[in-house]
Amino acid sequence: MSNPLHIVLIAVPLILQTFLIFFVAYGACNLLKLPHDIAAPAGMIGASNFFELAVAVAIALFGTTSPAALATTVGVLTEVPVMLTLVKIANKGRI
Repeated sequence: MSNPLHIVLIAVPLILQTFLIFFVAYGACNLLKLPHDIAAPAGMIGASNFFELAVAVAIALFGTTSPAALATTVGVLTEVPVMLTLVKIANKGRI
Protein backbone atom coordinates (compact mmCIF):
# COMPACT_ATOMS: atom_id res chain seq x y z
CA MET A 1 0.00 0.00 0.00
CA SER A 2 2.97 2.30 0.35
CA ASN A 3 3.30 2.49 -3.44
CA PRO A 4 -0.05 2.72 -5.28
CA LEU A 5 1.72 2.43 -8.61
CA HIS A 6 2.34 -1.24 -7.84
CA ILE A 7 -1.40 -1.77 -7.56
CA VAL A 8 -1.98 -0.13 -10.93
CA LEU A 9 0.82 -2.18 -12.50
CA ILE A 10 -0.91 -5.33 -11.27
CA ALA A 11 -4.50 -4.31 -12.05
CA VAL A 12 -4.16 -3.04 -15.63
CA PRO A 13 -2.78 -6.25 -17.18
CA LEU A 14 -5.32 -8.32 -15.23
CA ILE A 15 -8.18 -6.23 -16.58
CA LEU A 16 -6.88 -6.42 -20.14
CA GLN A 17 -6.34 -10.18 -19.86
CA THR A 18 -9.84 -10.78 -18.52
CA PHE A 19 -11.49 -8.78 -21.31
CA LEU A 20 -9.34 -10.42 -23.99
CA ILE A 21 -10.02 -13.97 -22.85
CA PHE A 22 -13.74 -13.30 -22.50
CA PHE A 23 -14.04 -11.88 -26.01
CA VAL A 24 -11.98 -14.70 -27.54
CA ALA A 25 -14.13 -17.37 -25.85
CA TYR A 26 -17.42 -15.58 -26.44
CA GLY A 27 -16.50 -14.86 -30.06
CA ALA A 28 -15.47 -18.47 -30.66
CA CYS A 29 -18.78 -19.67 -29.26
CA ASN A 30 -20.63 -17.26 -31.55
CA LEU A 31 -18.62 -18.51 -34.54
CA LEU A 32 -19.68 -22.04 -33.61
CA LYS A 33 -23.27 -20.73 -33.49
CA LEU A 34 -23.73 -21.80 -29.89
CA PRO A 35 -26.73 -20.26 -28.13
CA HIS A 36 -26.27 -17.30 -25.82
CA ASP A 37 -26.97 -19.38 -22.71
CA ILE A 38 -23.88 -21.47 -23.57
CA ALA A 39 -21.64 -18.75 -25.08
CA ALA A 40 -21.92 -16.21 -22.26
CA PRO A 41 -21.09 -18.62 -19.40
CA ALA A 42 -18.26 -20.14 -21.46
CA GLY A 43 -16.71 -16.70 -21.85
CA MET A 44 -17.16 -15.92 -18.17
CA ILE A 45 -15.67 -19.21 -16.99
CA GLY A 46 -12.76 -18.85 -19.39
CA ALA A 47 -12.05 -15.32 -18.20
CA SER A 48 -12.32 -16.13 -14.50
CA ASN A 49 -9.01 -16.31 -12.65
CA PHE A 50 -10.17 -18.11 -9.49
CA PHE A 51 -8.32 -15.65 -7.27
CA GLU A 52 -9.93 -17.00 -4.12
CA LEU A 53 -7.60 -19.99 -4.11
CA ALA A 54 -4.64 -17.82 -5.08
CA VAL A 55 -5.23 -15.51 -2.11
CA ALA A 56 -5.37 -18.42 0.32
CA VAL A 57 -2.19 -20.00 -1.05
CA ALA A 58 -0.25 -16.71 -1.19
CA ILE A 59 -1.12 -15.82 2.40
CA ALA A 60 -0.39 -19.34 3.65
CA LEU A 61 2.98 -19.52 1.89
CA PHE A 62 4.25 -15.95 2.03
CA GLY A 63 2.29 -14.14 4.75
CA THR A 64 -0.17 -11.30 4.69
CA THR A 65 2.40 -8.58 3.99
CA SER A 66 4.02 -10.26 0.99
CA PRO A 67 3.91 -8.93 -2.58
CA ALA A 68 2.20 -12.20 -3.59
CA ALA A 69 -0.65 -11.52 -1.18
CA LEU A 70 -0.96 -7.97 -2.55
CA ALA A 71 -1.08 -9.21 -6.14
CA THR A 72 -3.78 -11.77 -5.45
CA THR A 73 -5.85 -9.32 -3.42
CA VAL A 74 -5.68 -6.76 -6.22
CA GLY A 75 -6.76 -9.56 -8.55
CA VAL A 76 -9.90 -10.23 -6.53
CA LEU A 77 -10.72 -6.53 -6.24
CA THR A 78 -10.40 -5.98 -9.99
CA GLU A 79 -12.00 -9.24 -11.13
CA VAL A 80 -15.40 -8.65 -9.54
CA PRO A 81 -16.26 -5.34 -11.24
CA VAL A 82 -14.70 -6.51 -14.51
CA MET A 83 -16.77 -9.70 -14.51
CA LEU A 84 -19.94 -7.71 -13.76
CA THR A 85 -19.11 -5.45 -16.71
CA LEU A 86 -18.63 -8.50 -18.92
CA VAL A 87 -22.01 -9.88 -17.84
CA LYS A 88 -23.61 -6.60 -18.89
CA ILE A 89 -21.77 -6.71 -22.24
CA ALA A 90 -22.76 -10.35 -22.84
CA ASN A 91 -26.39 -9.66 -22.06
CA LYS A 92 -26.47 -6.69 -24.44
CA GLY A 93 -24.94 -8.83 -27.19
CA ARG A 94 -27.52 -11.59 -26.77
CA ILE A 95 -28.01 -13.40 -30.03
